[in-house]
Amino acid sequence: MFRTLRPDAVLVQAVIAGALSFAHLHDLAAAAGQDGWKAWAYPVSVDLLLVAAWRRMRTDTGNRDAWLWFAIALIASLGANVATAGLLDMNDVPAWLRILVAGWPALAFLGGTLLAHAPHPTPDPESVPVSEHEPAIGLVVERAPEPAPELPPAEPTAVEVQPEPAPQEERPEPAPSAPAPAVPVPPALLAHAQKIADAHRAQTGEPIDAETLRTRHGMPAALADSIALQLA
Repeated sequence: MFRTLRPDAVLVQAVIAGALSFAHLHDLAAAAGQDGWKAWAYPVSVDLLLVAAWRRMRTDTGNRDAWLWFAIALIASLGANVATAGLLDMNDVPAWLRILVAGWPALAFLGGTLLAHAPHPTPDPESVPVSEHEPAIGLVVERAPEPAPELPPAEPTAVEVQPEPAPQEERPEPAPSAPAPAVPVPPALLAHAQKIADAHRAQTGEPIDAETLRTRHGMPAALADSIALQLA
């Protein structure tokens, strides 16, 4: 099934803004003497540095280098947008701007390398809060036993002579209860147990018992007793 494409206003706005900024950076690079594929590589370099710095800022909010390179990439993008708005003669670009455009690749390479190889922050184990409901690991608090209270000495009491109990009539012993019903055994399991019992009898010459069935096959004791009774 095909999914219905729904336009997202934020995504459309981001695409339009990115395309305009990309075109402005390309026009400025071309006006500064960077022709051919080099003029198209400049906007890609600026946008990639901007995205890399933003991702580093999100993972490490206290990293000042990420904020610095984000500001540099943002100034480069905004500068190109403002410069191509008619404030600069694109046919006669000043020398300082040509120097900045020519030196941008080395600056972007340095910033991307520092952002990619910056160490990630590791949480300090001492700063991790410990929940009140979870005991701290490795801490065992032993409590000294309290001394037992001293009991007052017992006073001698008179020995009371209890009358002998009257002889009780002998009651008949209750009849032994009927054995519990055997656990139902599936036919397939019973057939498999029969093969095991035959192999055990061939090896040892004795019938297999319930304990052997339970040990070899890890079955419950009640089920092993029921199978042993049916195999007997």
